[in-house]
Amino acid sequence: MKRTGFVITICCTLMVIATMGTTAIAGKTQSSVMTKKADGTYVVNTTTLASDVKGYRSTTPLNIYIKNGKVEKVEALKNQETPKYFAQVKNAILSKWNGQKVAKAAKMKVDGVTGATMSSDAVKENVKRGLEYYQKNK
Repeated sequence: MKRTGFVITICCTLMVIATMGTTAIAGKTQSSVMTKKADGTYVVNTTTLASDVKGYRSTTPLNIYIKNGKVEKVEALKNQETPKYFAQVKNAILSKWNGQKVAKAAKMKVDGVTGATMSSDAVKENVKRGLEYYQKNK
């Protein structure tokens, strides 16, 4: 009986830890959406934030790097978009937010890529949601 109670306690504890969402690891704050590196850089991952935002074929998750209140870079993560067209989106759009203060970047109107409109729109929406999340949760 004692053994069963111990096992149940361990299982419940592990479930609570798994669902907490935020943990501290070696000076870093982490969640499934945003992590803070030791150098103060926040990384916002839009995989779950924009899981409903579709490009031409599927979702277009991003990592958004923010340091000292400015966007350092926007990085595309693995996706199912047509490589030829998504490469154009990456080259033309992702750097548009670099160096911008988060508040300004969140309001920017960025032109899409002709021929890759759906992918462009999905990337812009991912950035918008990622920056909004950062502003609310930093």
